[in-house]
Order: sequence, then structure tokens, then C-alpha cells
Amino acid sequence: MQKSILSLSQGQKKALALLFDLTASLCSVWLAFSFRYDSVRLPTGQEWVIYLLAPLLMLPIFIKKGLYRAIYRYHGLAAFITILKAVVIYAFFLIVAHLLLNTPDIPRSIVFLQPIIILLITLFSRGYIRYWFSLHNNKNNDKKNSSSSEQILIYGACLSGLQVQNVISSLPNLNIAGFIDDDPSLYGRTINGHMVYSPSDALPVIQRHNIKNILLASPKITRFRRLEIVEHFKNYPVNLRFLPNIQDLTEGKITITEIKKIDIEDLLGRDTTPLSDQLTINSITGKVIMVTGAGGSIGSELSLQLLALQPAKLLLVDNAEYNLFNIHNSLIELNLKNDFGTLIVPLLADVTNEAHISNIIRIYQPSVIYHAAAYKHVPMVEYNISQGVRNNVLGTLSLAKAVRQHRTPALILVSTDKAVRPTNVMGASKRLCELILQAFSAESGNTTSLSMVRFGNVLGSSGSVVPLFRTQISQGGPITITHKEITRYFMTIPEAAQLVIHAGSMGRGGEVYLLDMGDPVKIIDLAHRMVTLSGLLVRDHQTPHGDIEIKVTGLRPGEKLYEELLIGNNPSPTAHPRIFKANDHFIPWPILEPELNNLMQYIKTDNITGIKQILKKLIPEYQPSIATTDHLQREAESTTKKLPITPQQKN
Repeated sequence: MQKSILSLSQGQKKALALLFDLTASLCSVWLAFSFRYDSVRLPTGQEWVIYLLAPLLMLPIFIKKGLYRAIYRYHGLAAFITILKAVVIYAFFLIVAHLLLNTPDIPRSIVFLQPIIILLITLFSRGYIRYWFSLHNNKNNDKKNSSSSEQILIYGACLSGLQVQNVISSLPNLNIAGFIDDDPSLYGRTINGHMVYSPSDALPVIQRHNIKNILLASPKITRFRRLEIVEHFKNYPVNLRFLPNIQDLTEGKITITEIKKIDIEDLLGRDTTPLSDQLTINSITGKVIMVTGAGGSIGSELSLQLLALQPAKLLLVDNAEYNLFNIHNSLIELNLKNDFGTLIVPLLADVTNEAHISNIIRIYQPSVIYHAAAYKHVPMVEYNISQGVRNNVLGTLSLAKAVRQHRTPALILVSTDKAVRPTNVMGASKRLCELILQAFSAESGNTTSLSMVRFGNVLGSSGSVVPLFRTQISQGGPITITHKEITRYFMTIPEAAQLVIHAGSMGRGGEVYLLDMGDPVKIIDLAHRMVTLSGLLVRDHQTPHGDIEIKVTGLRPGEKLYEELLIGNNPSPTAHPRIFKANDHFIPWPILEPELNNLMQYIKTDNITGIKQILKKLIPEYQPSIATTDHLQREAESTTKKLPITPQQKN
């Protein structure tokens, strides 16, 4: 019988529970009348009113309080408290209904006695079902221990850990070998028949039971503590896994097979805070919002988070049809699912086409533009200098002119930490983009708030080391890094997008905002952690029989050992604790404009030397590489050297 109940779908189990409670509500009314009159009593006259009211009032309240969401075999103290609250609310409405309906033939004691009876029935039924399943699971434990079931350890002997243990106990192919916990008072104790170990005592248990997976069950564990746990177990042959949401498991929304490994993003990222401040909401909700580069890593996440704030229109601008198609479809689905009511408009456009961009802004009249369209990969821009600078600088210049012409309220540039004392063309081009907006902002008659947001590497974005390392690990290695001492700031995509939106709502004009990136991370340490999180060992002189080798290949053209967020010193705080304002110099527009005109002429003729000279002149801190990195220039120079000298040339 138990197996047949377990095989029922979630909907069938809920229907069965509803049917039971419907029957229980009617039986409790009958018992209340029978106790009141001290005899078995069949309903008559006005008594039928209570028989009708009981299920009509009780079942909706039980549904609203979530009594049918959780599976009974995982019910604990919290569930019983919820039942008590639901019955108290039900009793209140039953008493009020009795008074309003004016039924003198029904004793008042009935409306007090019946809720007490239904409370006892409900608590007993849920408790019995839980006991029934736990009894069955205990009987199966010995069988599972002697079978080929996988043994796992649960990190966290808390309520969540016990709930996970209840789930796993009902599964045929998994068995609990014990708990690990940070609380010394629990060490050596037995909980539900399973020993609690300290992290330092876990290795013998792992070896004895051949454990491959440790499940982090505590929902309150911080990312810093997760990192400490990963470091502790990095030399153990185990995978660390965690539950995104314990309630999803106990409610049957996910299965144990969907528990995922801890990713590097779970350790380096920080918890985001909802975009709920009134300033941000007022700047987005009900407005026309435009995102350039909407199909890219940052642009797509910006679009997702902006949609949740329910703008009237969301303009998605991108020159890559495939990327635009994907983000448009994703947002359409999300928009319909949540009934946001936003009109989502996909626009194939090149931001360097000033006339077309100007038409888009003139026709749609956006209130805020987030400019995320750019070439961001350092080596790629270094190999294609003229087009990299053209896309980044001309794209920003075209937008700046268009918003000035059409008096757009706000434009926010997504910048980068590589703009600070750049050693590569990409970073220099992004610093020049900042200078353009700063110059426009300082112009008299400017009505647009032009602000910039500068941050570091984004985990999981296209070109990030994280997906590259993940691919290299999946292929058996080696992992390639360019230098043992190279460091980078990291931030998750949702975190970066959220802070960009926050910063944009604070802008008044000309500000360069810096996002708190936390502490810089050594790339070699990142590689080590990712190997550990994959349940593998790094192959080095200490562990020559490890799985993945880490190779150092040397710095690439334009690559820095470390990145900075500030050109000057002493950033100013803002209203947001993780957003600061830089106090950087800028170049007035009358001086900057002719230099930009010269730059565009050099771009048209692919004059790489001229482009670098202009960048160096406008950005004195720019330190370009001496060697030629641009592929087109190198090929042209190579071809020139190979050309034979003709008689005319000799003369």
C-alpha cells in the first residue's frame, strides 16, 4: 500500500489529502454535536448549516496556509505550528459566521468544540503518516547499508539536514553515512540513527564508506563559509553539492538527482539585494528603457532585471541577429509568465550607425539608455585595433550625440576596470568612451545625465576564464594560465547588472561609478578551486598522480598582472554601500573633439600607429605594447618585406 501511495503524482497526493480533510471536517462536526448532546446524533434542521460551513471555510484556509504544498512524511514542528495557525483562523471565521447567521438552534459550544476536534484529527493524521514512513525507512536502512547504495554525508545536522535525511531515507539508491557539523556540542551524538562528525574527523568516514558526495544542507551557510569548507575538503576525493532551496526538495519540486555541485560562482559571488529602492523603481517602472548590446552577457542580464521592474517598453538593441533572437524569446516568455505587461521591442542596429541610432531614439523616446554594446575581449581588440576602437569609441560617440540632440534624460555607459591605466587597446578605448561622456556632460546646455559604471571581470560571461577553465577540466586538462601572479576582480553577472541599474538611478551627470568588487583573486587559486569543485586533484610536484595539470603560457599582448578601479585616489561614497564615485580628470569637449576627428581618419585608413598615438595623447597613463599586435598591420608589413624590388624602384 505504501508503495502505491508513493507512486502517486503530487497532484494525486494533494487531492487525496483534500478528500481526507473534507471527510474529517464533516466527521468533526458530527463528533462535536454528539459530544455536546452526549449521544450519537444525526444532523437535523439548522445543524446542516455547520456541516456546510465547516468544509467551505476550512479547506480554503488550509490551502492558503500551504498545508497541501509539503509532503507529510517531511513534516516537522514548523508544519505543526502552521496547522495550529490555520485552525485558529478557521475557528475565528466559523464563530463570526455563526453569530452573523443567527442560528439559535445550534449551541455556541459547537463552534468552539468542532475546531478543537479538527485540530486533533489533523495533527494526529499528519503525525501518523510521518511516523508510518519513518518506520518503513528505518526497516529499509539495514537493507540499504548492505546493498550497493551510494553512501553520502550531510553537512549540517540542522533542521534542513534532517529534512534532507528524511528525503534520502525514502530513496532506494542512496544512504546516509552520517552528518558533519560545525557545532562541537553535537560531535559524537547520534541523530535519527546517524553519527555527527566534526569536519576534521570526516576523512576516516569518507574512506571507510567510500563516500563520493558531501551534501551541504544548511540554507544559511555564507559564501565565505562555503569557501572555507571547499578549502578544507580540497584534497579529499569527494564532490561538494548543495541544495539551492531545501523547501523545493521537501515539497517535491526537485529531486535528489537535481542537487547540483557547488560552482565557482557560488563561492566568488555575493548575495544580491532586490532592486526595491524607490529611486530605482521610479527611474524604470512605466518608462521606455533601451539596452544596447542586449544580446551580450551583461546586456541580456540587464534586460532580464529591467523587465522585472516593469517598464512600459523595453528596447533591445543588438547587431547580432542570433543573440537578439535568443534574448527576445527569453524575455517574451518571462513577460507572459509574470504578466509584466511590458512591450518588448527587438531592434537590429549597429551603434556606430549614428543616423539609425538617432532615428531609434527620436521615434521611441527612451527615458534611460544602458550602453553595454562593446568589444570587450582584450586579445581580440589587440589583434583588430582599428575596428575595436571604431566600435567602442564611435558607438559611444554616436549615442552621446543622439541623446544630446533628442534630450534623452539618462545614458549609462557600462565600462571596465581595464580603463584604469590601460596597457591594451580595449581598455584605452573604454577610457576614451568615459572621457567622451564626461566632456558632453560638462557642456553648457546639456540636459542628459551621462554616467559611467566601472567594474571588473564577470563570472560566466563570454570570454571569461571560468567557462574556459570549465571546458579545459572537462577535457582532462591542462588548465592554461598566463602568469602565476596574475590577479583579477570578479563579480557574478546578476550582481554586476543589478549594481549597474542601482548606479544608473543615482546619476546626475558626469559621474564615474565604481562597483565594490571585493578582493582580487589570483587566477591560479581560481584554477585550483575549480579543479577541487570538480572532485579532482591538481597534478603538481606534491601530487604527481593528480588529474589536472596547470600550465603557465605567458602574458598575452596588452595583458596586465593586476587590474585597478581607480585612476586617482579617495573615491567618494554614495547612498549605496557597494557603489562609489571616482574623482577622475576629464578633457573639455573643444579639446577632445578635434582629436576624435583625427582618430576617425586614422581608423578609416587602418593607421594603427596613428590610432595608438591619439590614444596615448588623450590618455597619458596608457602604456601600449611596443610590438605590433594588429593582424592586418603585421600582414601588411610582412607582405611589403616580401615584395620583389623592381628596376623602377632601384632607379
